[in-house]
Amino acid sequence: MRLAYLALKFTLKFSLWVYYPRTRKINEPTKRFARTIFVSNHAASFMDPLVVASNQKPIVFFMTRADVFKPIMMPILWAAHMLPIYRAHDGEDTKKKNEEVFEKCNKILKNGRSLLIFGEGFTDDVFIRRLKPLKKGAARIGFGALEKINWSKNIYIQTVGVNYTEPNKFGSGTLISNGDPICLNDYRKEYEENPNKVINHLTQHIEKDLRSQLTHVDKKEWAPFHENVMRLTRKGMNPDNFDKKYTLVERWKYSQQLANWLNEQDLENDEQLIGLKKDTDRYFALLKRSKLDEKYMFNLVSEETTRYKDLLFLILSLPVTLLGLIHGFIPYIITKKFVENTMKRKVFWSSVKMMVGHILMGLYNIGIVMLINALFIKNTPIAWAYFFLVPMLSGLIAYKAIQHLKDYKIKSKLAKQDVSTLVKMRKDILEKIGAIIPVA
Repeated sequence: MRLAYLALKFTLKFSLWVYYPRTRKINEPTKRFARTIFVSNHAASFMDPLVVASNQKPIVFFMTRADVFKPIMMPILWAAHMLPIYRAHDGEDTKKKNEEVFEKCNKILKNGRSLLIFGEGFTDDVFIRRLKPLKKGAARIGFGALEKINWSKNIYIQTVGVNYTEPNKFGSGTLISNGDPICLNDYRKEYEENPNKVINHLTQHIEKDLRSQLTHVDKKEWAPFHENVMRLTRKGMNPDNFDKKYTLVERWKYSQQLANWLNEQDLENDEQLIGLKKDTDRYFALLKRSKLDEKYMFNLVSEETTRYKDLLFLILSLPVTLLGLIHGFIPYIITKKFVENTMKRKVFWSSVKMMVGHILMGLYNIGIVMLINALFIKNTPIAWAYFFLVPMLSGLIAYKAIQHLKDYKIKSKLAKQDVSTLVKMRKDILEKIGAIIPVA
């Protein structure tokens, strides 16, 4: 294990806890040296390996698209145990480079470490709760490694479903659901008789198992409707609209049940569902045009639109908010500009910002705390305690203050606006959801 990987594995827990304060794991692997190929969905680009590696026990190396291995990012990617996988447009010697990577994979598995492969091969530009068709790479790498060691050790494949409430939203949640391990050695006889047949069959089995660890909306165009129903019922995995009486596991199960029910319907011919989908689309489009959000409509209907709590929080937290801005504003701005200018696809932004910000924030605050210690504290142990506690906690409070300020402005606007049409639309849609969708 690389020292930098070890450091990142444990220190990133704090950054991930801040970013995703609600995290749950199901059927978590218990061995650090698992000799397993973990096959995961790929919902959130770089965030996926960070979430899985930091929250679960096994030591893993990641298979990652070669095009993200830019010179400026190489030290970070190397430190994070990432291995490049090359595709046709990555260069003329793609096959040779991949053979070298596969040799590294064989050594990793032989030595008891594990691989984490994102079987879909790419991330959607817009987050969608679904599983794309899996590639055959996991099975091929596993059987290839077994042939190299003459089947002398057991090698496993295990699915890992990473379920985000919203991967790009600060303060949201994750649920990691693991399937049961599959021992590839059990397929030796069939593989030696017909390798391609076994690889195809196993890949189909892995895809089915991984889908059961996720919320999967089969028809991509119905994914927004699935999300909108969760917003309105406040039972599912939406990060902003949920009833706190439901646990994250209960919300995940509801999200799955709703998706599975939708997948069973004749969505092209069911006039009731098509009509309901159009109604919800109109409602949320009108909300967007009005620069409002469903959570404010719920608060309005529930008579929870008071602005005084927001104002009180802003006043009481002002000193700590200012301290949080001192510790975090400059590294935040530098990280934001660097990542957004370096990475073309927005889907990479949140994960790279978190990782780069994690490092930059630490380096920046070491300097700040050294200065504070020299001028005021003059006690090294207390200064280190300050370093580990104050920047993070004050930064969180500063973030919450900014959110309260935003809520205060929107609630002030809402108090002066006639939203009776939206309130009626919302009520009518909820009645139709209750009548049409049995799991709602």
